[in-house]
Amino acid sequence: MASEYVHDMTSGNIPGQLLAFSAPMLVGNIVQQFYNMADSVIVGNYVGARALGAVGACNSLNFLFFSLCSGMALGIGVIMAQYFGAQSEVKVKKTIINGFFLLTVVSVLMGGMGYLLAEPALRLLRTPTEYIGDSVTYLRTVSCGMAAVAAYNGVAAMLRALGDSKTPLIFLVLASLLNIGLDLLFVLYFNMAVYGVAIATVIAQGTSAAGCMIFAFRVNPYFKVKRKDMILDRDILSQCIRLGVPVTFQNALIAVSTSCLQGVANGFGPSVATAYTMTTRLEQLIGQPYSSMASGVSTFTGQNMGAGRIKRVRQGLRTGLIFSACFSVVMLILMRFGGHLILRLFGNDTEILGIAVNALKITSFFYFPLGVIYLIRGLSNGAGDAAYSMMNGIVEVFCRFFFSMVLTRITGIGMWGVWLTTGFTWSLTALASVVRYKQKKWMRGYPLTIMFKQRKMYANSDKNDFT
Repeated sequence: MASEYVHDMTSGNIPGQLLAFSAPMLVGNIVQQFYNMADSVIVGNYVGARALGAVGACNSLNFLFFSLCSGMALGIGVIMAQYFGAQSEVKVKKTIINGFFLLTVVSVLMGGMGYLLAEPALRLLRTPTEYIGDSVTYLRTVSCGMAAVAAYNGVAAMLRALGDSKTPLIFLVLASLLNIGLDLLFVLYFNMAVYGVAIATVIAQGTSAAGCMIFAFRVNPYFKVKRKDMILDRDILSQCIRLGVPVTFQNALIAVSTSCLQGVANGFGPSVATAYTMTTRLEQLIGQPYSSMASGVSTFTGQNMGAGRIKRVRQGLRTGLIFSACFSVVMLILMRFGGHLILRLFGNDTEILGIAVNALKITSFFYFPLGVIYLIRGLSNGAGDAAYSMMNGIVEVFCRFFFSMVLTRITGIGMWGVWLTTGFTWSLTALASVVRYKQKKWMRGYPLTIMFKQRKMYANSDKNDFT
């Protein structure tokens, strides 16, 4: 089905395709991180360091609840990419309908949990007493917008599965600009402080979700569903759940481990907690090129697995790793010698900046392992290797818990163990990812293998790679 909003990645130049797909993703991710940083900059400079710490204390819990929705969206996108590669238009359309049903259920559950469990969860993380009030207000407010988060992530994942990474970018940029404008309006004009920032985020997310969905259903040919497509399909639902739940579980485990590390940082006092918030926000920005390339590898893998072109999948991963290595070297140099300039955007407290600058020098040595994690995760997700998602999450939880408990108690390391834990966790998780990739189980991990055998589609594929 030809369309400027549909791109087949099962043939053609691999580096060019990955870059063309990943570039809009990178721009979108950076824009999203900048508007996340804008919250911190506006709060830190116009409300105060205490309010900034309160918002930062919600980061790990926000990631937990939001990642559960995005994990299911990713699983749905993988199924769509594979059906698209297999040239099954009917299955693609049915996946769209069934995917939105799943996301609706998940978003209602996650939104309710986020609202009801906000205060006990924050207290469990040892959030400083002076932060609790604002933190609960922020977390409960953004939880009310969970449906919008699920809707945008869902339609964006579906469009990317079809090779369109530009449309989600357009609506994300518009929402980001709206979010920043509303931040300034609510904080500076209406003096709504943390609550105003949260309301601005919910409104921006809702606008982005509505715009992207309306555009997709009006323009993209695969979204032009008919009444016969609008039924729940047990097989498609089970496939989406089979892939979405492990990815969701992986995200939840990572979020839990990150929350534990946030709790450890909180235990060293407000200055360390705020410094951890600063470095985490900056690391999220640095991770966007890895994340964008991983998304490209995931879609590339899904389509090519659907077409049975396994050697091409391997070539895609190698290309991504080369890009990742080059970026890691650049970021190592930039963060070690210029990170302090960026950190000043979050505030000018001398004590907090001193901690954050030294912490950044620690984590900058571990950027390449972080890239390896992202890219192999992208390949495994695209291939439908559900077991990898579980393994990856378990390794991260174990490493963060073990190293944070050990390193922070060693004399001479203390609070710096928080950031050493991050680096060591990245390194060991990357090693486990490489081992999983070398085992080649990802080649048999996707749900369409049986369909290939039944339809005898191996004639033009790398069929020997399946054994």
